[in-house]
Amino acid sequence: MTNPIPAKMKAAVLFGPDDLRVVEKDVPTPVAYEVLIKVMSCAICGTDPTVLKGNWPSRPPFGTFTPGHEFSGEVVALGPYVEDYKIGDRIAIETHKGCGFCRNCKEGHYTICLNYGKNESGHRHYGFTADGGYAQYVAVHISNLYRIADNVSYDEAALVTTASCVHYAIDLAGGFLGGEVVAVFGPGPIGLMAVELAKALGAVKVFLTGTRENRLAVGLEVGADRVIDINEEDVVKTILAETGGLGVDIAFECSGNKIASEQAFRVIRKGGRISIIGDPHEEVSLNLRDFVLFEMKATGVRGEGNGDTRRSLAMVSSGKLNVKPLISHHFPLENIGEAFETYTQRKGGAIKVIINPN
Repeated sequence: MTNPIPAKMKAAVLFGPDDLRVVEKDVPTPVAYEVLIKVMSCAICGTDPTVLKGNWPSRPPFGTFTPGHEFSGEVVALGPYVEDYKIGDRIAIETHKGCGFCRNCKEGHYTICLNYGKNESGHRHYGFTADGGYAQYVAVHISNLYRIADNVSYDEAALVTTASCVHYAIDLAGGFLGGEVVAVFGPGPIGLMAVELAKALGAVKVFLTGTRENRLAVGLEVGADRVIDINEEDVVKTILAETGGLGVDIAFECSGNKIASEQAFRVIRKGGRISIIGDPHEEVSLNLRDFVLFEMKATGVRGEGNGDTRRSLAMVSSGKLNVKPLISHHFPLENIGEAFETYTQRKGGAIKVIINPN
């Protein structure tokens, strides 16, 4: 028998810039077309430290807001009109919910909803503009739910947002063909997932660049064919030499680093593509003449869209995608401060750090 839902819960609340405290908070009541989720796992994302600084657009007021957007859990209560889910369902979530009626949403681009942050419009960005998963319970709209197969753990399901972000990046870049050559810049969680997805989808050779020996080693474990330590080798010369001067079919820039972004553009072949997943904070210099004359294509990506959460979960369940090597640490909710310190300072080779609220 399911335990009764308490009136109060533990939740991490942002009280000011980098002031995240675990406090007692009311358990939310799901409204129409929402379910209440008992959060089992919530992974720290590379965007979370930026959210914690308090300058994210449309962030709820300090003292009220609970971040966290890569989470999974169990459905424990149903709001009105919910028919497709039942209590006890194991689910993963997609963080973006568009308003549904703006031009972008109507065209399927709900991750760039034109009513971003306007909760009154129906828009939600869980963990950014609406309460997220660093809590024992959270209410989520049914359009954001995906059932987890029995052979997928809650920890694995929490990482599906990372996987589906890369999956969506591939979609936006024009898809992926077996036999292509790929370069991935940055061996963080997104970059490592890009390596694994590229191999799972048929890449014949995947280059991975970075500096940290432990992360490059994980890259080899998840499928990289060639790792390049940028402190030891010239990335552009190496990739061009090993592709016969042709370059790669597609490059994924996952670091947000200015130099890496510039290098990524220099290693794609004529007619090639680049997917910019990292969040750059500096201006990048590009040779636009080459970009034009060589008919290159570049796309950005924001979050996970196009049903790629479902597809990524299916790949995890089928064994085509193994996210376990990326999970490095676990912490209870009470120790979320230590968890963020471990993540940001990369203590103990931290890659994906998971909070387990329940």
